[in-house]
Amino acid sequence: MGEGPLSQEEIDALLKQAQSEEGNSEAPQEEQKEKVSAEEIIEEIPEVEGVLTQMEKDALGEIGNISMGSAATALSTLLNRKVDITTPSVRVVKYDDLKKQYRIPSVIVKIDYTEGLKGTALLVLDEKDAAVIADLMMGGDGKNPTEKLDELYLSAVAETMNQMMGSAATSMATMLKKSINISPPQVYYLDLSKTENEIPKITEDPILVQVIFRMKIEDLVDSIFSQILPVDFAKKMVESLLGGEMEEEMQSQEKIQDKSPTQPQPSPQPEVQNSVSQPQSQPQMGQVQQPTYQQQAYQQPQYQQETQVGPPPDVQPAEFAPLPQGQISQTGPNNIDLLLDVPLEITVELGRTTMLVKDILELGTGSVIELDKLAGEPVEILVNNKLIAKGEVVIIDENFGVRITKIISPEERVRAL
Repeated sequence: MGEGPLSQEEIDALLKQAQSEEGNSEAPQEEQKEKVSAEEIIEEIPEVEGVLTQMEKDALGEIGNISMGSAATALSTLLNRKVDITTPSVRVVKYDDLKKQYRIPSVIVKIDYTEGLKGTALLVLDEKDAAVIADLMMGGDGKNPTEKLDELYLSAVAETMNQMMGSAATSMATMLKKSINISPPQVYYLDLSKTENEIPKITEDPILVQVIFRMKIEDLVDSIFSQILPVDFAKKMVESLLGGEMEEEMQSQEKIQDKSPTQPQPSPQPEVQNSVSQPQSQPQMGQVQQPTYQQQAYQQPQYQQETQVGPPPDVQPAEFAPLPQGQISQTGPNNIDLLLDVPLEITVELGRTTMLVKDILELGTGSVIELDKLAGEPVEILVNNKLIAKGEVVIIDENFGVRITKIISPEERVRAL
């Protein structure tokens, strides 16, 4: 380079070179960050040995495989996209090490099992995956999801997880042969890389069970999500699965034993031989079996005759005293007094409409919902959800009221039912 001042062309060339070098240096960092945020980060976390046996891990993997298979079907129906959730892997990790896996903001779904199994589980999804799911739920194509999950998007994720885990609980109930119910899920949006944010506590035990799944949603999502369980809750699930299989196997063996004896039992043979008259000569083996079967065939009708011994039962038709004349008509009107203080729910229906889920999620302050009633059309008055009258809306001392204009006849009420 010369000693003179740089020309404008040389300055522009140096600036372009610096920008390209900076871009090349940032690209591997972004690629490495994306790589670390996926499944390879799992290898950095040591696994706790000796907490679960290999058989218990296999049982948890089988439960997760079947339940999440049903959840994938439900998610595919909701999103109208092909969803695949592969066979899981089961690991036992420490709580402090588990938090290190999530270095980007995550969506955590807390699910309480209220019936059949008692316990709490967590689902942890990456922020990007949750954004794609929420965008698809709200009618988008999932290719340009929001960069920041607000309350509306989180509610869409919560509804998706509710449908998914409801289907998974139904599948688990069929597999474990017991009724299983869950509470509505709670959704948390946390950046676990910050020290002030913690994974929601589901147990005091510092050791947790992590079940890792890979989820694919066509060409939009290809990553992993985790299900986190307390150790005691995971063992209860294994006991329910293995206990049900052992009970079913014992029942099948009992059925086989009940069906196996097709010939007479050897124990009654000495009693039959004692009842047979003593032969004059020593019979052979074939001759001994013949009177044995004859004696058994003879005893069966004799047993039936003994059950019928005794006089026949005395059977007589039932007789009832006739009701006095006028009793029903006299007591009928008085019985209505017993119902006069029964409260009934009265509802005035202004109108109805049908909306899609995505339209309901888009509702906000100031939104207008169009009903199926015209302006000035009579409103319907229902008692315990049964139409009894129609009327018009009036205002009485700054309060709304309804003036009845027509009473529905009993015939019309019957047709409405």
